[in-house]
Amino acid sequence: MLDHLPPGASRHVELIDGSLVTRPPQTGFHMLALRLLERSLRPPCELMTVREMTVTLGPHQRPEPDVLLVKSAAFTAKVTSFKPEDVHLVVEVVSDESSERDRTTKPIKYSAAGIKHFWRVEQEDGVPVVHTFELEPAVSAYVPTGIHRGRLRTDIGFDVDIDLDLRPPR
Repeated sequence: MLDHLPPGASRHVELIDGSLVTRPPQTGFHMLALRLLERSLRPPCELMTVREMTVTLGPHQRPEPDVLLVKSAAFTAKVTSFKPEDVHLVVEVVSDESSERDRTTKPIKYSAAGIKHFWRVEQEDGVPVVHTFELEPAVSAYVPTGIHRGRLRTDIGFDVDIDLDLRPPR
């Protein structure tokens, strides 16, 4: 359904619980946080970073995370959505309009689908704070692995070290 929307329809539409949800225009913080993560994640060659593409979790669930790490082999020029088994990490940058979905609805759906890592980026006094989670397979739910301010250092199958400063380099 999402791949066949009429011309002029919003470019960013998600399918959540069978309903189409359009995403509002992004803020400057949102855009800078996405750019930082997309440029700073350095996955091994079997993974690649993609932005704003959907994940098909089921017939009524096709959310569009802000950033994903997916298996490189799953990416083709014609791909419009990824299978959960091809997704290593999903990242949601929280905005006022999406806070409930990003904090509650989506993590539950991503964990139930077996996606191993989830990050939620919040804005705190104009700077990013990254909440990191890992799937606990025994309960099919995420457990917190850290809250990162200033610098994001973690291991998600490879080392991650990202300076969270959004200011442009001088």
